[in-house]
Amino acid sequence: MKSLFYSILLFTMGSTFGQTLEGAWLLTHQNETPVVDQEIIALIQNNYIAIGAKDSEHNFLFTYGGSFKITSDSFSLLYDFNTLAKNQVGTIHTYSLLLKENILTLTNNETHQRWKRISSTKNELTHNWVITGRQRNGEMNKVTPGDRRTIKILSGGRFQWVAFNSATGDFSGTGGGTYSAVNGIYTENITFFSRDNSRVGAELSFEFAVKNGDWHHSGKSSKGDPIYEIWSPYTKAYKVSF
Repeated sequence: MKSLFYSILLFTMGSTFGQTLEGAWLLTHQNETPVVDQEIIALIQNNYIAIGAKDSEHNFLFTYGGSFKITSDSFSLLYDFNTLAKNQVGTIHTYSLLLKENILTLTNNETHQRWKRISSTKNELTHNWVITGRQRNGEMNKVTPGDRRTIKILSGGRFQWVAFNSATGDFSGTGGGTYSAVNGIYTENITFFSRDNSRVGAELSFEFAVKNGDWHHSGKSSKGDPIYEIWSPYTKAYKVSF
């Protein structure tokens, strides 16, 4: 598992070859052995990567990710969250990849992996978002992203939200699955949920509108509580510190 944690960092180097890696990716092989009984998905969007893993029973396994930078021959990732190694949060790791069409092969001195792009579809909500507003008692309260924040990355027809504190490394929760955004209706199909596995399989629908670049999101939560949230593009609302 440790080798998986390190080699995933090589992902976004592919853009240096003139190809975008935005979308959803599935880990198919590790050290030439097919990955079975686990689904490990990486979502890449707007210079951000989030990885979520679950087992065949849809139990949450782990998640990690953060912002990245690319130079002509290197990829550097600043970890915002990591449930495998909390002590890695806030550190930058730099690595070197082979990308051929929709197959990504990652190799270092610890592991050899093969990833397959499973989708690069886009719609008006395809973005990396951070929550900036939440309605309570009929009033919209502003949320200023800082060390403690909640992001939601939508890419390749899949979503993952993560709540964390990038200063302390504390992790609050995550969930993800597939989604659609059609005619003002955003629908989630939950495939993993770290806080409550009983919510896996639920389909939730919300009204949405993009106003001045922000995503307005309203409906009922997985608990049945009414919600109204505002999500802003991550790069607009939060300044990356490297």
